[in-house]
Amino acid sequence: MPLATLRPSPLVEQAAQRLREEIAAGHWPVGAKLPGETTLAKTLGVGRSTVREALRALAGAGLIQARQGAGVFVIATEPAEDWSVRLRRAAVADVYEVRMLVEVQATRLATQRRTEADLDALDAALEARRAAADGDDAAFVDADIALHSAVVAAAHNPVLSDLFAEFVPALRQGLIDLVELLGLREHDPNPGDDSHAALVRAIAGGDADAAAAVLQAELEQTLAHLRRP
Repeated sequence: MPLATLRPSPLVEQAAQRLREEIAAGHWPVGAKLPGETTLAKTLGVGRSTVREALRALAGAGLIQARQGAGVFVIATEPAEDWSVRLRRAAVADVYEVRMLVEVQATRLATQRRTEADLDALDAALEARRAAADGDDAAFVDADIALHSAVVAAAHNPVLSDLFAEFVPALRQGLIDLVELLGLREHDPNPGDDSHAALVRAIAGGDADAAAAVLQAELEQTLAHLRRP
């Protein structure tokens, strides 16, 4: 199918979209070499700089790859999903399982690196979680997540903090739904208070094994609920 000349407007976006459509349609299958910039520019009716930017966008999406001295080749027919998008599409239990691996290790680091300011933040977050017991399920889940975020922050590893923050949007609604569906707060509006208090004490005392064990048990219990048919 021949490429049609593009209309004026954001030409880079239009060029990238047209090339993406042709790749997806199989006009250039995986492994195929794209025409040169001059040929593409003439066919699309744009300048070479526009084509160059469009190709850069496709490379960033994981569709094409430039090979030194050989040209530009198609390496995929669909763009790679952004990490945050992939998390939103994933099953909550799968995301929670990875969250557990990350947070348990972060907790071990927190016992070694926590500062007085971190301990104050953990105490405040624990009290806020208790206060949220008087609120609705969404407020309680948010307070619970805030406490766990404070634990991760005490590890003083920005990569861990950023990674945990990526999990939050994918987990929040799933946890709210879980609390509501199973009625986890019907008899106890503040479930898990003892374990969360024990977690904060273990971090304050620098006991990595105890902190990790408490958190592991608490997260595994929630994960079991999420995996329940």
